[in-house]
Amino acid sequence: MNTLSAYSIYLILRGADNFFRSMIYIGIAVYYIQTIGMNPLQLVLIGTTIEVTIFLCEIPTGVVADTFSRKYSVIIGFFLCGVCFVLEGLLPFFLAIVLAEVIRGLGETFISGALDAWIVDEVGLEKVGQAFLRGSQVGQVSGVLGTFAAAGLSLIALNLPVLIGGIALIGLAIFLLFSMPENGFKPLPRGERNSWQAMGHTFGAGLKVVRSSRLVLTILLIGIVFGTFSEGYDRLWEARFLKGFTFPNLWGLNAVGWFALFGLVGMFLSMLVTEVLRRKLDTSDHTLVARALLIINALLIGSIAAFALAGNLWIVVGAFWVLSLLRSINGPLYSIWLNQNIDSTSRATVLSMGSQFDALGQLIGGPIIGLVATNFSIPAGLLVSGVILSPVLLLYLRTLRRNDETSLVGRMKK
Repeated sequence: MNTLSAYSIYLILRGADNFFRSMIYIGIAVYYIQTIGMNPLQLVLIGTTIEVTIFLCEIPTGVVADTFSRKYSVIIGFFLCGVCFVLEGLLPFFLAIVLAEVIRGLGETFISGALDAWIVDEVGLEKVGQAFLRGSQVGQVSGVLGTFAAAGLSLIALNLPVLIGGIALIGLAIFLLFSMPENGFKPLPRGERNSWQAMGHTFGAGLKVVRSSRLVLTILLIGIVFGTFSEGYDRLWEARFLKGFTFPNLWGLNAVGWFALFGLVGMFLSMLVTEVLRRKLDTSDHTLVARALLIINALLIGSIAAFALAGNLWIVVGAFWVLSLLRSINGPLYSIWLNQNIDSTSRATVLSMGSQFDALGQLIGGPIIGLVATNFSIPAGLLVSGVILSPVLLLYLRTLRRNDETSLVGRMKK
């Protein structure tokens, strides 16, 4: 019988997931570039493949999570992600990587929406802000350890962190199968679980939330813009270092070792700032969260410009650290903001819509940024991604202005 609370399982899950994924991601682009020989466009097309899959599957899997079980949706997702990375580690060919990313994309859709919806239902909306921020901190600590593991394993073979990380994610899915509670979610009665009409009703409820709330729609539009920006940066930042600079000959570090070292400093900074936010920011205040997100995204735009244009390795490294810090706190705050405005019955579906909007943005931005990077330069592609992000500032300002107007009307009525 499981004796761990949902909160404890959530922290274990976030820690293990970040450890394994940090181990995989810290060197996977080096594996792609140096072992498989991918160019910038191919790197971005890998991302496009997963985003196409997410775009097509996100809402159906979200509806499944709201109809059947959020727990089993999460478990299936981690299992499929693990299978993806095992295949990538074993088959160093571009076509094999593309096919594996389709599997991963399906897996990510089972996790997204369902995981957040699960922990919200288990601990309650009033406590979930602290859970998200504490989970982010645990993930950052475990991510540091994952980078050490990746650096060591890559000295043996570049594919080894990817292969072992994939096997470990499958192991995580098995652990969750026997330990993950699900007490807050109320599934449909057994007689209705196979009803397409019931699933359609769940989807319709989620769609109604989006249509009836300008705020939720604005938040989802921000997801599109952020996704358009993030796809280019996520696929090109390693290439920015590998193609633009020569790393110092120090301690016998290879490229993965240097990325691990950069990542360690970035994660340490993220942990400190996340702790300050957890203690000082009232995450139950919608307006304060929105203002924090506005500032974070404004700083992101400036940082991506510095990362793209600087000619000095250490200035680029500094910009990378700032970018990593800002993105690490943007994610949980955005999740808190969205969850504040949706109810439990359609939460996984609406969150899945958020992921689908993000995937749509990445579908739009990825190929464009990849073509710019391939035909002009990697810095040019990164700079375009920063320009693409700028509309989020107008969307945040619009939201804050509406809040101020609403507050003013309320005070006048009193």
